[in-house]
Amino acid sequence: MTPPDKPTDERSPVLDLSGVSVAYGTRTVLHGIDLRLAPGQVLAVLGASGSGKSTLAQAVLGLLPPGGRVTAGRVTVAGHDITALAPHRLRALRGTVTGLVPQDQAVSLDPLVRVGAQVTETLRAHRLADRREAARRAVPLLGEAGIEAPGPLARAYPHALSGGQRQRVLVAGAFAARPPLVVADEPTSALDATVRRRVMDRFAALVAAHGTAVLLVTHDFRLARERADQVAVLADGRLVESGPAARVLDRPAHPYTRRLTGAGRRVAARGTAPRASGTPVVRARDLVKEYRRDGRRVRAVDGVGFTVREGEFFALVGESGSGKSTTARLVTGLTAPTSGTVEHAPAPVRPQLVQQSPYAAFDPRWTVRRIVEEPLRARHVPGARRRARLRELLALVGLDEELLARRPRELSGGQRQRVALARALAPEPRLLVCDEPVSALDPVARERVVHLLERLRTELGLTCLFVSHELDVVRRLCDRVAVMRDGRLLESGPVGEVLSAPSHPYTRALLAAEAGPSDTPGAE
Repeated sequence: MTPPDKPTDERSPVLDLSGVSVAYGTRTVLHGIDLRLAPGQVLAVLGASGSGKSTLAQAVLGLLPPGGRVTAGRVTVAGHDITALAPHRLRALRGTVTGLVPQDQAVSLDPLVRVGAQVTETLRAHRLADRREAARRAVPLLGEAGIEAPGPLARAYPHALSGGQRQRVLVAGAFAARPPLVVADEPTSALDATVRRRVMDRFAALVAAHGTAVLLVTHDFRLARERADQVAVLADGRLVESGPAARVLDRPAHPYTRRLTGAGRRVAARGTAPRASGTPVVRARDLVKEYRRDGRRVRAVDGVGFTVREGEFFALVGESGSGKSTTARLVTGLTAPTSGTVEHAPAPVRPQLVQQSPYAAFDPRWTVRRIVEEPLRARHVPGARRRARLRELLALVGLDEELLARRPRELSGGQRQRVALARALAPEPRLLVCDEPVSALDPVARERVVHLLERLRTELGLTCLFVSHELDVVRRLCDRVAVMRDGRLLESGPVGEVLSAPSHPYTRALLAAEAGPSDTPGAE
C-alpha cells in the first residue's frame, strides 16, 4: 500500500482517521484506515461499488446503519472523538460540525416541505435562527449555492426543481450552519457535464469562502482530478493508494487504481453499434407537457417529435431540466401529455422504464425475488412458469440466485441496476426506456452494465429509448441521438454525425463541457 500523504497544511486537521476499522457482525468491511484532512482541503475517496467508500463516510458522520460499529481506531472531527460520543451528542454535531450533501437528490428532499424550510432546517434544529429568521436567511443561502431567482424557489416544492437545482439546494443546506467539515457523497453523479461544472464551481466557492474541509466520496475520476487536493483509493475496505490528486490519477502506482481509470476509458473505446432500419416501434408527434408553478404555466416539453425503430437504440441527451426524463415518461404512458400523441406499433409494445435510481424505485422491504417477480404476478403468470422465468431473467442479466433473498440495501449499485433491468425485461417488452441507467455507477460497474446492454441488444433484438447525459456511453451504445434544451428538440440524427459535427451551438457547448480541462492521459 502507498503510505498516505500528510496534508501540506500545518494547522490541526479537521478530520483525522487513525487506524479505523468497521465491522458488520463478524465481517470487517474497513481495515485500519488512516487519513487526515486539513481546513480548506478537498479529499476525494475513490473506489468501486462495495469498496467501503460509503461506510467510511458513515463512520465519519457517526451514521453507521444498525449492526455496523467501529471496532478499532478513532475518528476525530474538529477535535470531537466521533467514536466515543453518545447518540445525543452526535446529533448536536450534525449540521454544525459536520454537513452532508447526500447522493440521491431525488429522494433526499422531503416532497411535502418547501425548499427554503429544508435548507434552514439545521439552523432551526440547533436554535441558530427562529422560523422568521430562518425564512429570511434561506434566500441568500440558496443564492450562495448558485440558485437563480432564489426567492421564488425558496417557496417551491422539490418536484418543481430540476436535478441541478435540487443538488444546489442540498449544497446550500450542508453549508447553512458553516460546519468545518462537509461530506459530499457522489454529489454530481446524476448531473450532466455543464450542470456538474456549475454546481461544483459554486461548491468550490463556498469551500474557499469558509475554509471548509470536504470529504468527497465519488466514482468520478474526472471530478476528483479537477476538484480534489488529495485522493484516497479504497479496495475491499483497504486503503491501497493515496496522495496528491494529479499524481495518483495521472500516474497510479497500484494495479487496482490503474484498473479503475482504465475502465472509465474503455466505455468510450468502442464505436457505436450497427444502425437499425426496422419498422417504427414508437412515434412521438408534437409532444407538449405543461406544469403549473407559482400560478403560471411552465412547458417542460415543447413540441417534441421523433421515431424509434425496431432494434434501435435512440438517445435523448441534454442538460438537467432539458425535458429528457419527462419525454421518457410521456413515451411510457406514465405521464399524460398536455397535447401531442405517442403512437405505438400495432403489436403490443409494453414499454418498460429503467429508472435513474433503482434504489428509489424499489420497495426497500421487498426481496430481489419479489421485485423481479412483480410484473409477472401483475399479469397472473402461474407459479411454476413464474419461477422458470425468474431463473431465465437472472441468467440474462448475470445475477446469482443467491441474491434472491436480499433486499435493495444489501446490493451494490451495479447489482441494483441489473435487478432493475431484470424486472423491466420480465414482461418481454418491445421497448425499453432507460433513464440515466449508468450515471450513478463506478467505472467498473458502469462498464459491466454497458456491456450487458450491448449483449441484451444482440441476444434479444432489444429496442431502447436511452436517456443520458453521458455522451461517451451514447457514442458506444446508440444509433441515433436527439439533443434537447428547455423542452425543445434542437437537432437529431446519426450519433456519428451529431456528436462529431454538430450543427447547433448548444450541442457544441455540450461536447466542450464533456471534454473539460482534464481530458488528459490518466483522467477518466
